[in-house]
Amino acid sequence: MIYCVEDDDNIRELVIYTLETTGLKAQGFAEGGSFMEALAFDTPELILLDIMLPGEDGLSLLGKLKSSSKTKDIPVIMVTAKGAEYDKVVGLDSGADDYVTKPFGMMELVSRVKAVLRRTGRASDKDDMSVGGVCVNVKKHEVTVDGKTVTLTLKEFELLERLMRNQNIVLTRDQLLEDIWGYDFDGETRTVDVHVRTLRQKLGVKGEIIETVRGVGYRIGGSNES
Repeated sequence: MIYCVEDDDNIRELVIYTLETTGLKAQGFAEGGSFMEALAFDTPELILLDIMLPGEDGLSLLGKLKSSSKTKDIPVIMVTAKGAEYDKVVGLDSGADDYVTKPFGMMELVSRVKAVLRRTGRASDKDDMSVGGVCVNVKKHEVTVDGKTVTLTLKEFELLERLMRNQNIVLTRDQLLEDIWGYDFDGETRTVDVHVRTLRQKLGVKGEIIETVRGVGYRIGGSNES
């Protein structure tokens, strides 16, 4: 989970949407109070923190984060319109892991987020994933259902892995087509539907973990057991 603390509703919603469409879960906060309350119940993988916030500013919140044993190791990227070198130095010296100045490109922000997650060892990629009795071992390229091995084609395996990595997130047919078959693939999104159908058949009764979101795409729901 990535927390985005940003008082501009449009920017905050766009950041959250972009992160989630690239496979990262995100939650937004318009000010520091609700953000700090949420930290009492959950520990995010990374925090995107604006400096100019209503009430308590981002640098003050950063100080609190870094002074608490519970939150001091959570990586923080400062996202702000204050682009002067002095402001960047203050932010980084206060413990921020990176600093992004507005206006910024959404894909640049995603790249920065993933780079910080890799650098801090918090990248969420897993070699073993399990949902509802369906287990995927990426290194072994192996899938089991209730302990029994299931043979999948390469594309079926990649489709299942992509859905498993983005549990509870709806992936559109276009997203899946681009990620698995490539941007230049000439087929239509019907190809995705066909592969989902054969994948469900091979998973047997467990195929129901792949949910169809009508008019949008597919997702894997349920409780992650890994």
